[in-house]
This record gives sequence, structure tokens and C-alpha cells, in this order.
Amino acid sequence: MRLLRWLVASMTCTVLFVPSGSAHHAPVQFDLESVIALEGTVVRYDWQNPHVYIYVETEQTDGESIEWEIETQWTAMLIRSGWTSESFSVGDHVTIRASPDRNAEKTHARLLSIESDSVSLTPQSAISLATEAARPVASASSLSGIWHAERLSPEVFAQALAEHPLTEKGAIARANYDFLTDNPQLDCVPFTSPFWVRAARWYVSEIEVQEDRVFIRSEFFNSERTIYTDGRGHPDNGERTNQGHSIGRWEDGVLVVDTTLFADNRSAYNTDLGLPSGSQKHVIERYALSEDGTHLVVDVFLEDPEYLAEPFIGNVIWNYVPHLERLRVDCDPENARRYTLQ
Repeated sequence: MRLLRWLVASMTCTVLFVPSGSAHHAPVQFDLESVIALEGTVVRYDWQNPHVYIYVETEQTDGESIEWEIETQWTAMLIRSGWTSESFSVGDHVTIRASPDRNAEKTHARLLSIESDSVSLTPQSAISLATEAARPVASASSLSGIWHAERLSPEVFAQALAEHPLTEKGAIARANYDFLTDNPQLDCVPFTSPFWVRAARWYVSEIEVQEDRVFIRSEFFNSERTIYTDGRGHPDNGERTNQGHSIGRWEDGVLVVDTTLFADNRSAYNTDLGLPSGSQKHVIERYALSEDGTHLVVDVFLEDPEYLAEPFIGNVIWNYVPHLERLRVDCDPENARRYTLQ
């Protein structure tokens, strides 16, 4: 009965939450309140995912040289900020502004800006991309196309989920989670639903509608979901996978997606929360195109009785952004594991 009430209500209203603070947890190992300036020579430029790294040799006042590891965004975000795989070369003299590692003994920092003799670059933030993507430039006639979440709703969604009541098992799992060692992204495991919906704040998504199925693709780790709309049900004793098994139906132009059979995932709802997917996890999403075709309202109903004390309801706005291209964000396991540097 609770699910039925949600399905009816979601056709006529939008669920709103008031965030108590920023829902996006910045990398925990960096002191984002501090800024350091470095000047030195590039000794290595790793154009890889999930993060690009620049290694810079600097000279201290005593004449001794030390190497700094400068971490920045993933390649797709940097490309949209004007970067290329050839922006820097070994031997380039650079000046850097960065947020240092909280461990003062580590020569590790998160890039804010970098200048050389030929370029001056700043990594575009997810906020600036979302703000840019929020400007309607065209109208879609269907769900097919390129989409990117607007700025505010993903944060409201994440904050509400972070504050959602947990079962005792959920609270224990969250308390025992270590972002630097347990994060599934360290093993190149992509986001799963419903965090997938919120992750469109950072990564461009593409929807392709076919006669008997719908594909939703995210540039993050090149992940893809297949939603079968040919009338089939969920398989009995089907294989559990990271994205689960999705079936869909159309209701007056609205795509209703029902997903079960999720595989275990150590941090399924937000990489910072450490809340797993349970074997009974069940997600229903509704993708509704706005009247003017400029955005989608994605309503989410989530139940996971093993870890959530009650079902969660939220929504995210996706904007139509045909001027953007869905890029590949391949994951290099060695690169991903650099989060664990001691």
C-alpha cells in the first residue's frame, strides 16, 4: 500500500527535502581550507582515470629536491575545462596552487590551478558544470538524448539519504566503513542505483530508447544499465549484478523502472556513507519529461530492509544538454588505488 501511494503521489508532486549542509563530501584526505603554492618541474603527467595526476619536483630552501603528487579531476571533466593529454610535458616549469594533504608529512595535494609558460588551467568543478548545464539550450521530444543533473537537487537528494534512518545492521556497517580502503571505486566498481541518478551531477548520462528496451549510459567507468520494456518480469533466482535487473513500462510517456537482484556493494548509496546494498534491495524510478522538454524529473523509491529502517523517497532533476558529449571515463585499477597512499 505504501508503494502504491508513492506511485500515485509522484505523478502530481515533487518530493522536497531541506538540506542541513553540503551533501557532497569532498576528498577526506585534503585540507580544503588551506592553500599552498608550489613552483617546480613536471616529472610525470598521468592522464588516467578516475583521477589525473601531475608529479612535480620542487626545490626546498636547503637546496634539496622533493617530489609532489598533485591530484586533480577525471579526464572528462578536465577536457571540458580545456585540458588535453598533452597539456603538460616532462620538463615543463609550472606554478601550482593546491589544497594540501591533512597529513603534513605527505607531499600530496589536490589541484586548484596550474600555470606554465604556455597554459593556465583550472579544473572545472562539478558545481560549475552543473550550473552551465542548467541553462536550457534546447528541448527534447523524448527521453532519448544527453542529460546532466542540475546543481541543487542532487545535493538535496544526497543529504536526505545521508540522514535517512538505518537499521541496527545499517548503522554498524556505516560506522565500520573506511573510505580510503573500503570504497568500491578503488576496485573500479561503478555507482549503482539510486546513487547513479545523483551521480549525474558529475558525469554526463545518455538515454537511448529502443522498441523493446532502454539503455541508460553514464560516462563514469563507462557503466550501462539495460531496462527491458518487452513485458518480461524479473527472473526467478536470477544472477545478482552491480546494476541489478531492470524492467520498465511506459505510463503516459513516463518511464517507470523496477530494479532488483543487486549484487553486494560495500558503499551502494554514496561512496562516503559506506552503506551496502542488501539482498532485498528494490528500486523504482520514474523518468518524466517536462512539458517544455528541457529537463527530466527522476523520482526514486528505494527499499532495502536489511539496512534502511524505512523506504526512502527522493528525486533529482536532469537537464537536457545536447551540446555536451558523453565521454569515456575508463578506470585504471592502479590509478584508482592511489587513494590509499600512506
